[in-house]
Amino acid sequence: MNEAAEEELENFVQVWIAALAALTYSYFASSALPRGAPRLLSLLPAVVLLSLLPLRLSSFHLGGPTSFFLVWLANSKLLLLSFHLGPLADAPNLLHFLSLASLPVKVKPPREDERVSRESSRSALASVRLAIKVLVLLSVLHAYEYRPRLHEYAILALYCVHMYLELELVLAICAVPASAALGLDLERQFDEPYLATSLQDFWGRRWNLMVSSILRSTVYDPVRRRLAPLVGARRASLPATVAAFAVSGAMHEAIYYYITRARPTGEVTWFFVLHGICVVAEVAAKRWAGGRWRMHRAASGVLTLAFLAATGVRWFFPQLTRNGVDEKVIGECYAIFDFAKDKLTRVVFHMKSVSG
Repeated sequence: MNEAAEEELENFVQVWIAALAALTYSYFASSALPRGAPRLLSLLPAVVLLSLLPLRLSSFHLGGPTSFFLVWLANSKLLLLSFHLGPLADAPNLLHFLSLASLPVKVKPPREDERVSRESSRSALASVRLAIKVLVLLSVLHAYEYRPRLHEYAILALYCVHMYLELELVLAICAVPASAALGLDLERQFDEPYLATSLQDFWGRRWNLMVSSILRSTVYDPVRRRLAPLVGARRASLPATVAAFAVSGAMHEAIYYYITRARPTGEVTWFFVLHGICVVAEVAAKRWAGGRWRMHRAASGVLTLAFLAATGVRWFFPQLTRNGVDEKVIGECYAIFDFAKDKLTRVVFHMKSVSG
């Protein structure tokens, strides 16, 4: 491991020690003050600190998840806590509070007894799918060696697959310590998004469900409640949906800044606003059709993924590729695998020498 990597790891440890200290302060401050303005003011220093800490990290695989966990998820949960809302409001102790605040996890509601066996079979299937996804990710990394011979769109397709698989694997790995610490079942963060049959299905039920839950609590529900007396609850859901997508775009813009340190361009914000408008149009069309006409799942699934890919290539990825993030990610992946391979080789050699 070179000197720069060692320094990055030291910074990573220091960042998370400071983050846990800020969250510990938030736990005791929130329990000592009433909900509302007093609690919000007491939590603002922690929000500011959590927003600054990821700036100490420069790598994608350490800085990217850290900025996502602290700047978006943890801060959103603290803001909800100010009004005694969200997952932190009912945390029974400090350990639960720290786990739920710092990691992308959500506790499952209590299950009925008859559903336990069905959940067990799904868990076994999920393990098989996870193994397949790891193999696919390794294949994608191997395919990068042939990038000079591949068409631009083929490379972008590899980036799409890589982004999804790595994001799901990283979030799943991060949920492991929380599950062990809490001793509770946790909601999964993804639900096979490649099987989505519509944009509403993709964004609302399958893709990054932790973010969907946070956006519903912090944006969608408040906007819908404010607009419902004016236009009715059903109509209020449409602008509330666009508002949630707009905030998602702004937060992605912020995360992009932490990753690239380049001035935001607004492209990724427009990507999410466009998808919010399209989801609203899709919902309105379904209501108008009233179930009289429905596209076949295979056709709607292909169209959904094609639209996601086309708009992603146009507005989601350019800020990353323009600033060399794709090259950084690939280089870091190779470095991680080389490091793991070297450590594994040393362990095997040591075991052989001991047994010999």
